[in-house]
Amino acid sequence: MDENEEVNEVEKHQRRSQKSFTCTQCGKSFTYKRHLKYHMIIHTGEKLHECDQCGKTFLRASGLKKHMTVHSQEKPHSCSLCGKSFARLYNLKEHQKIHTEKPYKCSHCDKRFSESGTLKTHERIHTGEKPYHCTACGKSFTQLSNLRSHTKTHIK
Repeated sequence: MDENEEVNEVEKHQRRSQKSFTCTQCGKSFTYKRHLKYHMIIHTGEKLHECDQCGKTFLRASGLKKHMTVHSQEKPHSCSLCGKSFARLYNLKEHQKIHTEKPYKCSHCDKRFSESGTLKTHERIHTGEKPYHCTACGKSFTQLSNLRSHTKTHIK
């Protein structure tokens, strides 16, 4: 590299470190005009990428690409504990919390549950509610599975 080429490279580098393009809306500065132009979309609200199936619009192509999984049957993210599948990794991670977290707390004791239905069934212990009734003898149960087991005793 000769001396002139070295000077040109230094000048290019110095120009790149200068942020000559400033946003009139927020004052943020950019090295390149194209970066300022892209930034301005934030202020205008313009959405450049539109879904051809539902019309939803996105600022970035990556957003549209993620969205398209809603329309496909593709569900590449599976729970290793129960096998349920999800289109988005985020949804899988949220789902996996039910296996580790127990957000549903019994209002009568300190027990916690990962699913609201399990909590509801548990609370019947405290409330005495027995919504499942045997039509043969009238006996009542807190859980459907217990009623099913009981009805087998009437079959001989």
